[in-house]
Amino acid sequence: MKLLKFLAGPALTGVIVGMGVLWWHQSGPGAPNGGAPAHASQMVTSYSEAVSRAAPAVANIYTTQVVTRRDEPDDPFFQQFMEEPRRERILSSLGSAVIVSSAGYMLTSYHVIRDADEILVALHDGREARAQVVGTDPETDLALLQISLDNLPVIRLDNTAPSVGDVVLAIGNPLGVGQTVSMGIVSATGRNLGIATFENFIQTDAAINRGNSGGALIDTRGNLIGINTAILSAGGSWEGMGFASPASTASKVMTDLIEHGRVIRGWLGVTVQDITPNLAASFGLEEARGGLVSEVVRNGPAHQGGLRPGDVLSGINGNRVRDGFQAMNIIAGTRPDTELELNVIRNREKLTLSVLIGTRPPAQED
Repeated sequence: MKLLKFLAGPALTGVIVGMGVLWWHQSGPGAPNGGAPAHASQMVTSYSEAVSRAAPAVANIYTTQVVTRRDEPDDPFFQQFMEEPRRERILSSLGSAVIVSSAGYMLTSYHVIRDADEILVALHDGREARAQVVGTDPETDLALLQISLDNLPVIRLDNTAPSVGDVVLAIGNPLGVGQTVSMGIVSATGRNLGIATFENFIQTDAAINRGNSGGALIDTRGNLIGINTAILSAGGSWEGMGFASPASTASKVMTDLIEHGRVIRGWLGVTVQDITPNLAASFGLEEARGGLVSEVVRNGPAHQGGLRPGDVLSGINGNRVRDGFQAMNIIAGTRPDTELELNVIRNREKLTLSVLIGTRPPAQED
């Protein structure tokens, strides 16, 4: 608890606990509202309503995996006299998942349920159920589960992109201690970490620890804006940098998995890398922006549209391309059989190519 005193002008004092103002008092001439400042009614003292809306829809998940091991001596001489004794052991892991439909659909992180033989879901109200895997999308590290229970609490998805500085809350089961809520702000958007093929992470300083993966990142109204995915840490524990997949990404993945059994993405058939300052200088570019086409799949959409290795992809449909990651995200988010105009720099000359986007082949799971 901290006592603040403003010494310039009318005296203001207030007791601050965490981020909430418990009370304010203004003294001196001209104090409005009998001593309360005009903006006092706008100050947020609690986020309990948002949590009460969202928390029941955030569940703990426990996964088990049967591992078959072969125990035998290393010496080849003894190996010939032995059968192959096997021993099984069960591995359990903790994570979180978010109920997004009264039909029992739940979003979580793919890495939480990867290789699991059985998934047990423990709801906030004490009920438990076994979950079925509807589908997975390793390319965004998201997975869709389903449970069969009545009267399920459901969280509302908000696909609106959050802004840097927005207050957010992370709900999950960190370190197996039970459901926990932490608060922070959106530190950045559009982050790429290199842990998945397609990334557009929301970065937050709300505490996210092991076990929070697959849990909810919500706004101050209790709406789901992201699925907690990862932290960036030198020591493996939270250091103020957590990352969540946006709700817009999760919604697309969920819809495609339900309707098609896999995520449908656009495909150009190229490998694109970022333009570094050195590459920009060698290609005669004014700035280090765009994506360098380093590989073109033979007879793929890009090859048929005239794109070549060494081309610099500077824009798509007239919109400038920031880097290779953004270019691949735009292409993947384009509906197959859509024609795109690609702005290309080749041998320091600007070209415009029309390419018919294909369908990205299914990703291979680990």
